[in-house]
Parts: sequence; C-alpha cells; structure tokens
Amino acid sequence: MTIWQAVVMGIVQGLGEFLPISSSAHLVLVPWLFKWHDPGLTFDIALHIGTLIAVIAYFWRDWVKLIMGAFQGTKTVEGRLFWYLVLATIPGAIMGLLLEEKAETVFRNPILIAVMLIVLGVILYWADRKGKKLTDINNISLGQSLMIGISQALAIIPGVSRSGITMTTGLLFGLTREGAARFSFLLSAPVIFGAGLIKVPDILANPGMVDAPFLIGMLVSALSGAASIGFLLKYVQKKNFLPFVWYRFLLGAVVLLVALMRWM
Repeated sequence: MTIWQAVVMGIVQGLGEFLPISSSAHLVLVPWLFKWHDPGLTFDIALHIGTLIAVIAYFWRDWVKLIMGAFQGTKTVEGRLFWYLVLATIPGAIMGLLLEEKAETVFRNPILIAVMLIVLGVILYWADRKGKKLTDINNISLGQSLMIGISQALAIIPGVSRSGITMTTGLLFGLTREGAARFSFLLSAPVIFGAGLIKVPDILANPGMVDAPFLIGMLVSALSGAASIGFLLKYVQKKNFLPFVWYRFLLGAVVLLVALMRWM
C-alpha cells in the first residue's frame, strides 16, 4: 500500500466510523472499486485504533467523569452511564469473538455489503421519522442501553455500520438524535479497543507491518475521526439523517452495478 492510498483509507475510516455509513464497508469497497490490493483486516484494525484515539481525545472530559462515577456505582448519572456502556459492550464483544473468521472472509463480500447498506438505510430512515426522540443520554435506561448493545453485534457485517445500527436502535427506543449519536460514540471506544487488543499478537509477531503507510493511515483516521464526531454532533441538533440514507442507497446501487458489469 502506498502512502497516498493509506491517507485515503485513513480519511475513509475516520469519516465512516462515526457517520452512519459503515467504515468497514468502505474499507472493503474502496480497494475493490479501484482495484487496489486489499490490506486486510489487520490494517483495518490499525485505522480503527486511529478512531479510538479520536473518540478518547474528543470526549476525554466525559471519560474522566465516567470513570470517576464508576466508583460510585449507579448513584450518579456518570456512574450509571459508565456501567450501562460496559453492559452494552458485551453482546458486540461476544459476536466479534464468535464470528471473527467470517468477518475476515465471508462477510467481506461486496454484494452482501451493498445489500446491507441499502437495507439499513431503509431502517435508519424509518427510525429517524418514527422515533419519539424524548430521551437524552443522561436519562437513558438500562433497557435502552442493552438494546443498543445487542444491535451493535450486527455491525460485524460490513455495510450495517456500527454507528448506524446503534443510532438507529437509539432512535427506535426514544433517544434524541444527539443522545443516540453521543451514546454511540462513547460505546465505540471499548469495542474498538477490544478489537485492536485481539490483533496485538499478530502485530507483535510481524513488526514489519508497522510501516509508514500503517502509521500514516492511523494518524489520518484519528484526525478525520475527530472532525466527523464534531460535525455530526452539531448536525443532528437541527437536521435529520436523510442525507446519510440517500448516500447509503447510492453507494449500494453503485456497488451492485459495478459487480454486475464485472460479472458480465
């Protein structure tokens, strides 16, 4: 992978991780569409570590409050939210461990990704229109948190979008757009950290993979990730998710068309 390809992939990851358009889908589709060498899931994890840095840096004040609140149990808003995030992380972690092999092979199929982009676009549109949008993040319940966590497990399939499915579920269960987005962003940190931790032995066993493109891709994903977090949190205060829905439809259609042309 060249430096400029790593930069492109870093931007794709940083934007896609926090916007509801599926970063994992884009990390598969960009090399596929442009006929680049697919760097594989380990490079994807490196880019995800970049976005982990972004979400920790952006919400560092929130994380300090959450961690301090954790020692007080569920007596405070911060403590309750911390433990809800912990519980919501478990379903996705279990699914990731069980389906890791399929995530690296079967699920990286452009046709499957295109279908999931379109299907989840429909569901996001419906949830955004029908959700009551009454609950902010400080008043989220245990039930709402668990449902968001369970839905996050589906994001192991590229095209579903971790942020997309968690925001969609949050909207369906009454969260405001900003509340759903903020909970989704905070929830991303332990999931990305866990995924990266699993790949640490591979990286240590093959230190040669930590080259210039690897490091530059990680840096670019961190910078673009922080930018996309700030953008979406401001955007959802006044506007809906319709532009992202249309983008999912368009990308899914393009992928299906390209696949058909290559097959013919």
